[in-house]
Amino acid sequence: MTTQHYDLLKGTEGSPIKMWTQGVPVDPAAKQQLLNTARMPFIFKHMAVMPDVHLGKGSTIGSVIPTKGAVIPAAVGVDLGCGMSAVRTSLSAADLPDNLAGLRTAIEKAVPHGRTMGRGRDKGSWDAAPKQVDHAWAALKGRFDAIAAKHPVLKKTNNHKHLGTLGTGNHFVEVCLDEANHVWFMLHTGSRGVGNAIGSYFIEKARDEMRAHMINLPDRDLAYLKEGTRSFDDYVEAVEWAQDYARQNRAVMMLAVLDAARSIIRKPFEARLIAVDCHHNYIERGTYFGEDILLTRKGAVSAQKGQMGIIPGSMGAKSFIVRGLGNEEAFCSCSHGAGRVMSRTQAKARFTVADQVKATQGVECRKDEAVIDEIPMAYKDIEKVMEAQRDLVEVVHTLRQVVCVKG
Repeated sequence: MTTQHYDLLKGTEGSPIKMWTQGVPVDPAAKQQLLNTARMPFIFKHMAVMPDVHLGKGSTIGSVIPTKGAVIPAAVGVDLGCGMSAVRTSLSAADLPDNLAGLRTAIEKAVPHGRTMGRGRDKGSWDAAPKQVDHAWAALKGRFDAIAAKHPVLKKTNNHKHLGTLGTGNHFVEVCLDEANHVWFMLHTGSRGVGNAIGSYFIEKARDEMRAHMINLPDRDLAYLKEGTRSFDDYVEAVEWAQDYARQNRAVMMLAVLDAARSIIRKPFEARLIAVDCHHNYIERGTYFGEDILLTRKGAVSAQKGQMGIIPGSMGAKSFIVRGLGNEEAFCSCSHGAGRVMSRTQAKARFTVADQVKATQGVECRKDEAVIDEIPMAYKDIEKVMEAQRDLVEVVHTLRQVVCVKG
């Protein structure tokens, strides 16, 4: 009999909560958020909680929420389809330039990143989108126009000019080395402005429906859409589109990153010898425990048996290419990263630029006040996170960053 490495969260009046968190800290506020969600009557069987769990806006990050007959838009969030992409190349560490700053600069020039507040063009979007962006948008535009025709507020969103761009916060582009010194390119981003608009719009729509039917909730962020309604169907359609947008966003961006690398690295190289792409903020339909359900993964990755996934560490920490073990108790899921142990505000108050420089030694990256909130010490110990989910995934490759681009 296989030993399960989870604990049951006590105190719930609703569905059970299985926590793969042995050996890692869990914030009491995150536990209460999970307990609130478990009280919803449409939770199927039990909730699964990953070791990177922490308090989130709308829903707990690192939670897997199975439902029947309803969906909670705030549980899915606003960065719809956010996820990871990684490719292994034919390069080795010795093929990288001695001056990695030049490689970082080339990537930063090739991929719009960050955000400019106020009037004028946002530096994180395209001024004139390149042809590969236009081509990718053409494949997405028809479905988007159909969605916007039903919900006109979504028409004037950042969509075409955000495709192939990075964003801010914990989104990144990295150059990494694995245990055999093979060179990998890895990136993390989602559906950008248009995904945010879709998520925010339907979160409010769900709240409106709760008010209209005078439904009381443990938390306003648990407002839901019932299956069989137009709102439910429109939401699922829009989210599935945003997830496709996010995947295309990563694909276009990866091509730009590889082109930038080829402009600096003189040796010709092949990419995609191993290629992995995975969402970690999304919904999917699936069959678990013999029943068809809707599964929300909020900061969690699909880990079906044999399926490849990516679990990144923080800046300066290890990252992992993993293979799923297909653990149905966790709804075939794993963590999406290390998970924060403190808020961005707390990290900025506690740490200094000197701390950031020391923590990211050996990594060519920004080392300034604006990225202190991404310092490794603001995150859980990735080694302990991986140990806590050893019955969910197996490690295939261990990566370490040598270049990191942040928005």
